[in-house]
Amino acid sequence: MSVTIDGDKSGLVPDRVRRILRGPRAESVPALVGTACTFIGLIDIAAGVFPRFRHSRMHALAEVLPGALGPFAAALSLSAGVLLLLLAHGLKRHKRRAWRAAVVLLPAGAVAQFAYRHSVIGVLLSLALLALLLRHRSEFAALPDPRSRWKALANFVLMGAGSIGLGLVVVSAHPGKVIGSPSLTDRLEHVLFGLFGFEGPVRYEGGVDWTVGYSLGALGLITAVTTIYLAFRPEHPAATLTTDDESRLRELLERHGGRDSLGHFALRRDKGVVFSPSGKAAVTYRVVSGVMLASGDPIGDVEAWPGAIERFMDEAKAHSWTPAVMGCSETGGQVWTRETGLDALELGDEAVVDVPDFSLTGRAMRNVRQMVKRIERNGYETRVRRVRDLSDGELERIRRAADDWRGTDTERGFSMALGRIGDPSDGDSVIATAHKADDGEPGPYGDLKAVLHFVPWGTDGMSLDLMRRDRAADPGMNELLIVAALQASPKLGIARVSLNFAMFRSALARGEQLGAGPVLRVWRGLLVFLSRWFQIESLYKFNAKFRPRWEPRFVVFRKTRDLPRIGFAAMQAEGFVTLAVPRPFRRRAARAPRPCAHIRPAAAGEHEVRAA
Repeated sequence: MSVTIDGDKSGLVPDRVRRILRGPRAESVPALVGTACTFIGLIDIAAGVFPRFRHSRMHALAEVLPGALGPFAAALSLSAGVLLLLLAHGLKRHKRRAWRAAVVLLPAGAVAQFAYRHSVIGVLLSLALLALLLRHRSEFAALPDPRSRWKALANFVLMGAGSIGLGLVVVSAHPGKVIGSPSLTDRLEHVLFGLFGFEGPVRYEGGVDWTVGYSLGALGLITAVTTIYLAFRPEHPAATLTTDDESRLRELLERHGGRDSLGHFALRRDKGVVFSPSGKAAVTYRVVSGVMLASGDPIGDVEAWPGAIERFMDEAKAHSWTPAVMGCSETGGQVWTRETGLDALELGDEAVVDVPDFSLTGRAMRNVRQMVKRIERNGYETRVRRVRDLSDGELERIRRAADDWRGTDTERGFSMALGRIGDPSDGDSVIATAHKADDGEPGPYGDLKAVLHFVPWGTDGMSLDLMRRDRAADPGMNELLIVAALQASPKLGIARVSLNFAMFRSALARGEQLGAGPVLRVWRGLLVFLSRWFQIESLYKFNAKFRPRWEPRFVVFRKTRDLPRIGFAAMQAEGFVTLAVPRPFRRRAARAPRPCAHIRPAAAGEHEVRAA
C-alpha cells in the first residue's frame, strides 16, 4: 500500500530521515551527562559523609576557619550530591529545567569539594561536567511533563525514607568521635531530630556535632523544599479532549470509523490529541510516567496518517517522552514503523464475530447453547437496544448499577474502553441488559442483573466496551448477553462485532498443538502460569467459544529496553497500577470483583472492561 505523506507532495522526507539516523547519537550526550551526574553526585555525598574519604592535610585548618566552614561545606556537598542524583534522570531525558538546576548545583558542589575536602580531582570532575552541559545546552530543550499532586506525596515518602537511611549513615560514619555507645534507637532518634533541625541524643567529640547537624538539617531541608515545590507549583492540565477536538474526531469517525474497531475509544475524554496538518487524521494519546501512549490506529484518512504520526513524534520529542502505541492493527503497525523507524511486536489477537456466520447450532457451539438455554429456563430475559432508545431513568439506573458492580475503586481501561455509559453524544452505542424479577423485595436496580455496553464501529459494526453483572446473578450472564447481542445485531444493522482482546493468543494456540517445539511449549507454560493472576488462557478460551476470526494487534516501541517501561505505563493507564487512595468505607461484599475483560473471562461472572 502506497501512502502519500500529508503535507509533503513529493513524498520525500529528508528531515524525518535525518532525525531517525541521528537519533542514537543525539541521545548519547544526555545519557552520558546523566550518568556522569550520578557519579559526581555520589562523590559529593561521599565527601560530605565519610571522614576518611574527605581527609586531607588542610582539613584541620579548614575546621577552625571563621564561620565553621568545614561543617557547612560538608552539608553543602551532601546537599549538592543528593540533588544531582535527583536531576540525573531528568538530564537523561533532555529536560531543560534539570539542565538549569545542574548548572547551578555543579559549581556549588565544586566549591564544597574544595572547601571541605580540598579535592582537586573532585573539583575538576564537577567543572568538566559543567563545561559539557554548557557546550551541549541545545540538547536539553525538553518541556516539563504533565504535573500531578501525587508526585509531591511520592517525593515526600521516597525522599523521607532516603534521608532517614542516609542520615543513619551520616550519624554512624564517625565511630571514633562518638561519646558512649548509643543504640540503634538513639541513632534513629538523632536522625529524626536532626532532619527537623534539632539536636538529638548522640554526642560527638572534636566538633563533629556541627558536621552531623548541618548534614542532617540539609537532608531535611531538601526533602521539605522539593515536596513543597511539587505540592504548590501550578498544576499542568492533564490530557483532555476539548469540545472542539471531540467534534473534529467524531467527524473523522463518521467518514473513516469503519476501518478500526477501536476508533470510537479515541473519544475518551481523558486523552490528548494531535491532528495532521490537513486535519484529515489524528492520533489520541495519554502521557503516563514519561511514556506517550497512543492507542489503536490513527483516526481518519490513511493517506493523512503520516502527518498525524509526525506531529505525535514531534510532541514526544519536545517533551522527551518515550513514544509507544498499544493495540494497533497490522496496517497501523506498518505505517507507524515505516514513518518513524520504530519497531513492532505482536501483542495478541482481537476476537471478531461476523454476524451472518454466527449460529448456535452445531457441536462446536454446544456448550454455549446449553448454558444460554439453562439461564433462560431460570427466568432471565434479555433486551438489546440503542442508547438513544432508553429512557433517562433507565439509563441512570444502569449507570448506578454498573458503578456499584465495579469491583475496584478506579475505572479500568484506556486503549479499549470508553469510560462512560449512556452519554447523549453516544446515542448509537448499544446496551444489552439481562433481567429477572426477584421473588422478594426488588433490589436497588429493579430486575436488572447484568449489562453489556458496545460502542459503534463504523456504520455496520460494534465493539464491546464493558461487561458488568450482579454477583448474585447466575453464572453465564456474559455468554447470555453476548449471544443476545449477536442475535439482535441484524435488526440493528450490525454485521460484525468485536469482542475481547486475547493477549498472546497465537502462542497459547500453537503451544498446545501436536508437534509444538520445546521453546513454544515453555512459553505457553509460562503464560499458563501467569494466568493464575491475569487469566490469559481462560480469556482466550472464553473468546474461542463464539468461533471468532482473530485479528492481530501490535505494540509499537522505539527500543527493546523501553518495553518494561512501556508495559508498566500501560498497566498504569489501564488501571492495574494506581496511586489512588482506596475508599475504606465502601462495602466490597456487595460488589463483584472487577478485573479487565482482556484479562479475565466473562464466564467467571465478573465485570470486565476492554483494555490492552
